[in-house]
Amino acid sequence: MSNLTTLAQMSQAAPSVKSVLLPIATDMQSLDDVIRTSLHSEVSLINQISDYIIGAGGKRLRPALLMLTARALEASDAQMRKATELAAIVEFIHTATLLHDDVVDESSMRRGRLTANAQYGNSAAVLVGDFLYSRSFQMMVKIGLMEVMNVLSDATNTIAEGEVLQLLNCKDPDVTEARYMQVIDFKTAKLFEASCKLAGIVTGQSADHIANLGLFGAELGGAFQLVDDVLDYAGDSGAMGKNVGDDLREGKPTLPLIHAMQHGPASIRESIRRAISEGGTQEVAPILEAIANTGSLQYTQAKAEQLAASAKQRLAQLPDSPYKTALAGLCEVAVKRSS
Repeated sequence: MSNLTTLAQMSQAAPSVKSVLLPIATDMQSLDDVIRTSLHSEVSLINQISDYIIGAGGKRLRPALLMLTARALEASDAQMRKATELAAIVEFIHTATLLHDDVVDESSMRRGRLTANAQYGNSAAVLVGDFLYSRSFQMMVKIGLMEVMNVLSDATNTIAEGEVLQLLNCKDPDVTEARYMQVIDFKTAKLFEASCKLAGIVTGQSADHIANLGLFGAELGGAFQLVDDVLDYAGDSGAMGKNVGDDLREGKPTLPLIHAMQHGPASIRESIRRAISEGGTQEVAPILEAIANTGSLQYTQAKAEQLAASAKQRLAQLPDSPYKTALAGLCEVAVKRSS
């Protein structure tokens, strides 16, 4: 059975993100209102690029996760208003990282359309990313909770470290699985973790409960990233809005590639090392075949499923509700999606 067939079968059983988030559909509309209001600037180019970014869509998983967790924790109306403000902050931080990421990676496409740097230039993309970071900190100061500032400032700093670690790993064929998983922990899982912790903070949970919520978020975020790595080699280009094998072309040693290099024959190991070191597309076909033959996608998928299963178990502390069910649904989405 091919990897593509396996993924297609998985996606048939997977709930969609949209269906999972139905319990907070009204909250997501409120989030859109906060985002649009908070992004306003006296500088027209900032407004123009901000509108372009908002129009790009995206799942808004991190802010949705924050609000869904707050609802699962039985947040009051006043607490939900704070949660919505925090969700907008989380989305701004995430979007800023994407703007900077695309410049560093020299990316021209995201979600099937031109990136902001391709549309408006690198300088504008970087500076609007800086604007989003600074606006985020303006908003968190207004919320007035030191614990919120601690979580978000720590998350922002860790994400920046993850960006640098990924840069160091790029075109380095000696990256180990441990080094790569550290990048996932820092660059991706940290903001998922922060989102869940913030929901616990605004609803007045105990320190232990907040820590458990953070672990749930981190494991869920790790599962999402590992499946992204699988889909880079076995997904549908149209559905993903990017080309299959882009990570290889950019010299990024993600887990499927690292596993294939460790378990493939000597000849393919050299091909993979050369591809990582040089980037480009010269040897994509045989490397894709080696990834398939070494079971590297299955290995990566299994690690994602282990993280998602562990995350799901952490929901036991929450009272039963449609929101808890939706959080469990996100664990399913993470590992069964096809885009």
